[in-house]
Amino acid sequence: MTGHTKPIRRLAAGLLLVLAGPGPARADSRGQPRADRNGMPDSGTRKPETSDPSKGEKDVDTEHLFGFTEGADAGEKGEQEAVIDTVTRVGKRKDGPGSSTYRVFDTRLAYQFNPIDKLSIELSAFGTLRRQRTILDLDDKSYGTFDGTSLEVKYQFLKGSKEQPLGLALEVRPRFTRILPVEGNGADIFDIESLLQLDVQVVPDTLWYGSNISFEPAAGRRRGGGPGYRSSTFLWSNALVARIGENTYLGPEVRYLRGYDGTFLNRLESEALTVGPALHHRFTEKTWVTVAYAGQVWGRDADPALAGRALGLNQFERHNVRVKFGMEF
Repeated sequence: MTGHTKPIRRLAAGLLLVLAGPGPARADSRGQPRADRNGMPDSGTRKPETSDPSKGEKDVDTEHLFGFTEGADAGEKGEQEAVIDTVTRVGKRKDGPGSSTYRVFDTRLAYQFNPIDKLSIELSAFGTLRRQRTILDLDDKSYGTFDGTSLEVKYQFLKGSKEQPLGLALEVRPRFTRILPVEGNGADIFDIESLLQLDVQVVPDTLWYGSNISFEPAAGRRRGGGPGYRSSTFLWSNALVARIGENTYLGPEVRYLRGYDGTFLNRLESEALTVGPALHHRFTEKTWVTVAYAGQVWGRDADPALAGRALGLNQFERHNVRVKFGMEF
């Protein structure tokens, strides 16, 4: 009997070892795997975590989205950006018969950085290339030169998002310029623009509205003597852009401008209404381009000698084109 019971005892011991080993997770009364003390299923084959594709998705940066109109976004701490911004101004009222030319290319090279969240500081240098011939009240000129520097400080009060669609910012832009913007004569001018920037995400991730209100007084002296220079400009611009591709945005832009003699909107000289398209495209996450056109569709000059003449060409141009390229790093 002893010889026959030993194999049976060994077999029973082996069965006990197998039963004592790790087995599949048991389900609770609802058919779900039981959790261990850390709240995880006590199965050795856990499913990998899946992330929601919507989590971590960044809202569209609206700062350069609207053409001539500036969006309210100001960036986050540590962000930096380099910008090349060229505005071409074409078309003034000619003086007498024959052909006339008025073309001005104003280019700005800028470096922007964010010392803290929602605050951006931008340093800019300007250059101008000009050709004007047979233009009413303007001397013939053709040259290119350095045209001063500026500092732009922007603070964002509200950040627009899908949950809270309103963005709001205020930007102040003091600038020193060496050339009178319309006449093209040499001068030493200081101006400071205050720009209120608002944008609204009308349809989440699809349609955006942007609006600016600007006041810009300027004062200084013409070179070579002569009277002092005083002027001011009021601007109200509006743009509505829609996403037409994964990284492409397009829409109309309308601007209303008033130019004054005097630093505090003293005497109206010209007013104009411009309309045109605005395009924004991102080549990569860090590089982008904005292109916009503004054509004057209505305007008038306050000078009695120009009464009844179409458009406000004393202070503004027939056509404006903006091409702005930027790279973030």
